Amino acid sequence: MDGIHDLGGMAGFGTIAYEEDEPVFHEPWQATAFALNIVGIGVLRNHNADEYRHSIERMLPVHYLQACYYERVLTGAATLFVEKGLVDLDDLEARAGGSFPLAAPNADDPMVDLTPQPVARFKVGDRVGVKDIHPKGHTRVPRFCRGKTGTVLHVAPAFSFPDAAAHGGAFRKEHTYHVEFASTDLWSDAGSENESVVVDLWDSYLEAAAS
Repeated sequence: MDGIHDLGGMAGFGTIAYEEDEPVFHEPWQATAFALNIVGIGVLRNHNADEYRHSIERMLPVHYLQACYYERVLTGAATLFVEKGLVDLDDLEARAGGSFPLAAPNADDPMVDLTPQPVARFKVGDRVGVKDIHPKGHTRVPRFCRGKTGTVLHVAPAFSFPDAAAHGGAFRKEHTYHVEFASTDLWSDAGSENESVVVDLWDSYLEAAAS
């Protein structure tokens, strides 16, 4: 989906801050939040990884930008626990000692013009175009490469298609491709002639480039 989480190519957010020798967890609650999501996915089978990613994408922009990484993890996991009936919101807020902000409701009709592709349609060296789509739901095609043309570097084995998995759709696998783009094609005002970007893209996202 299009949202504040898709920061590729965005400007104005300043330099990336990092901490030397940063610990995995700064506070005990962060480890608990991480563990809750792992349990939700791997033990309880309450949700899958793509549903979890989409729950974070559904956070209100202000909340998303103000939250640290593990607060996003906690919000996403808690949202899915409530939505799937594993936890009651009133009980959650009672334990939290007040209101507990969850992500916005799931979108309907997540996939736009994405026909299932059971076999690999492209090979190494093929020029491919990325469809300029704007699904309401989860997608793994970044906005910065939509509508752009690149070259297939590698054909990877078929893998779960996230646009369907994130919304409880029928499980299906598609081949993915490592597609290389000239940075000047992606960002005409900021790219460099000697730089390129490689993006992993599912078959449904692509079409043969015009010759």
